[in-house]
Amino acid sequence: MFNDSGWTADDLPPQAGRNVVVTGANSGIGFEAAKAFAAEGAHVVMACRSVERGEDAKAEIEADYPGASLTVRELDLADLDSVAAFADRYATEYDALHVLCNNAGVMAVPRSETADGFETQFGVNHLGHFALTGRLLDVLRRTSGETRVVTQSSMAHESGEIDFDDLQHEDDYDKWAAYGQSKLANLLFAYELDRRLRAANAAVASVACHPGFAATNLQYRGPEAEGSRLRLLAMKAANAAVAQSARAGAWPLLYAATHPSIDGGEYVGPGGLLNARGHPEEQSSSERSRDEATARRLWSVSEDLTGVAFDLPAPGDD
Repeated sequence: MFNDSGWTADDLPPQAGRNVVVTGANSGIGFEAAKAFAAEGAHVVMACRSVERGEDAKAEIEADYPGASLTVRELDLADLDSVAAFADRYATEYDALHVLCNNAGVMAVPRSETADGFETQFGVNHLGHFALTGRLLDVLRRTSGETRVVTQSSMAHESGEIDFDDLQHEDDYDKWAAYGQSKLANLLFAYELDRRLRAANAAVASVACHPGFAATNLQYRGPEAEGSRLRLLAMKAANAAVAQSARAGAWPLLYAATHPSIDGGEYVGPGGLLNARGHPEEQSSSERSRDEATARRLWSVSEDLTGVAFDLPAPGDD
């Protein structure tokens, strides 16, 4: 395992000539990642649910880096038609994609459903990114040189379970259980994608990461949706007292996306106190996240639910 104890975004290698897609790039970790990539010369496609907020974020980055190359495109991960439209437009406008950052997400929100009828956390955090990756796979594979898919998970995956009998949590909804399931699904997907890419001898690496405990708007959405002022104030106090900055929270994603030591299949997170803050290192994820039978079953279910099939062999297939 590597432990690059002093690595920060300042150590990001030059990115000139590279195309990067970051989902949820208008705020938090996605914004910090987009800024870091752009600062090193990458062309960054900021994939945002709100184009208006995306344009505001783009202007903020350009104020710091006047030569930054940025494009804002609408992407609503809660709507598979939006995912398809984004991917089709990207493939029409660009010949290459060097890094796909599956970063956007929702956390611990009251139960609701996506446009396609999926429980929102499972639908946005896992199924939306599953479909996006599948639809961008051709452009990833035709890109010259190594390309990477980086999928953002969370320490919450450790409590997650995949409930195939009630994936959409229709029978019994617990917001944290649903979040844990979605974050475990992110890891199962990232590792299974890596195995299938290897089976296809594809020059694409699939990597997973987590930000630790980073101060972002993600923590506020659940209390805001519930109208709980007390929970909102408590979360803001916790962010102020314990959390690292969103900039530091982006380091594992940036490391996973660019460091030459990454080969595919790694899980990168902060190496400090309780893996909640600090510089990036390779870490071990839960036993459940490495269950290949569960990953293969989830892959099949995800293809059925999204209608997106990957042109990749399953490990062990002839």
